[in-house]
Amino acid sequence: MLTPRSRAGCSLAALLGVLCVGLATVSARGDEQRTPPPVYKPARKYPIFEEMRQARQAVQAHRDSLRKVVDDRYREEGERARQEKRELRLDWTGIDRPGSLDDFTSLFHLPPIPQYNTGTCWAFCSISLFESEVHRLTGRAVKLSEMWVVYWEYVEKARRFVREYGHSSFGQGSQDHGTQEVFRLYGAVPAETYPGVEPGQERHDHESLFDELKRFLDWVRVNNLWDESKVVAHVRTILDSYLGPPPTIFTYEGRPYTPPEFLSQALRIDPTAYVNVVSTLSAPFGQSMLFDVSDNWRRRDDFLNLPLDEFYAIIKSALAAGYTLSIGGDVSEPGLDGMEDAAVIPSWDIPSAYIDQGSREFRINNEMTDDDHGVHIVGYCQRGARDWFLIKDSNSSSRQGQFKGYYFYDGDYIKLKMLSFMVHKDRLAGRLPG
Repeated sequence: MLTPRSRAGCSLAALLGVLCVGLATVSARGDEQRTPPPVYKPARKYPIFEEMRQARQAVQAHRDSLRKVVDDRYREEGERARQEKRELRLDWTGIDRPGSLDDFTSLFHLPPIPQYNTGTCWAFCSISLFESEVHRLTGRAVKLSEMWVVYWEYVEKARRFVREYGHSSFGQGSQDHGTQEVFRLYGAVPAETYPGVEPGQERHDHESLFDELKRFLDWVRVNNLWDESKVVAHVRTILDSYLGPPPTIFTYEGRPYTPPEFLSQALRIDPTAYVNVVSTLSAPFGQSMLFDVSDNWRRRDDFLNLPLDEFYAIIKSALAAGYTLSIGGDVSEPGLDGMEDAAVIPSWDIPSAYIDQGSREFRINNEMTDDDHGVHIVGYCQRGARDWFLIKDSNSSSRQGQFKGYYFYDGDYIKLKMLSFMVHKDRLAGRLPG
């Protein structure tokens, strides 16, 4: 029988045994932890997967080679089609037309300026009109900046785009009244003050400019960021980088001007004194109407609608009185040929005797006549019984022929294919709505 002391000694012995076993275990684990450090070895690859990958690549390479054959064939066919493309054109044999610029009674205008790779014909024709008006009013020949107008027109387009939550049309095109509005809001500047091209360049190329503007406004629409001040500020940053920052004050002939001062004091132009005129059966004659084309992005409804005979008579009487006109319409007809410097309506399209309000409207209605280009009428002559108009044009086609920057338009072409014109309101006395 164990005494309490002997039981205590037995328990102590047992405890010491357990401790000894534990220490031995810890010692053994310490030995296991003293192993070499890890090392990097090449990744193990499964050969079958590598074989499968190579097989996929071989199949894809074969498919790519087959597609390349087809792609190359279509590319070659497309290039051949472009090289062999033919256009329906008029045979000009026997067509009686003016032989030179000297055949016209020509009003003052500055030499034609190319618009190059831009969709801004509206600025070139309306600026040319105002240059002629400056000379008529002051006797001064002042070359004005088209790009000044283009710059601010883009700003106003972006502003309306935001206010209309992306519904307002945003393109390179506009109407003659765009120049009126820019003059009214911002004034005008000479071309020498604001050439609107990047340093070292002479030709206008707006492809990258417009792409960047369009991408930005598409982003605004997608992200619903309708903050007008921020959008306009960024648009101006883009315009500044391509066209240059517009001046706020400049010196002309030794005198400082702000753009509004230059417009009113040097040019003596009142931009509100010019009226846009159309001729269509879609609205009552003698009233103002909306000219419903995409380039009228302001949706202005102050176009005076007149019968075709009055529309045409005003053009002739304005020229006779010393007023030029900017005019816009369709220049995609086979009877308009830059190589020939002329535009007529062929009899196989419609005989001259049948060109009237109805035939004009028929082409407007079925969109055979579209609003795609603006020009400046600067002269007139009569050849036999036919009217001819001297047209100053910024488009590249007008530089294909002998008279660079000019066309000779037959009167029938004006009647059938020209949609609108802008002229000083003095030439519309008695016709303007009260």
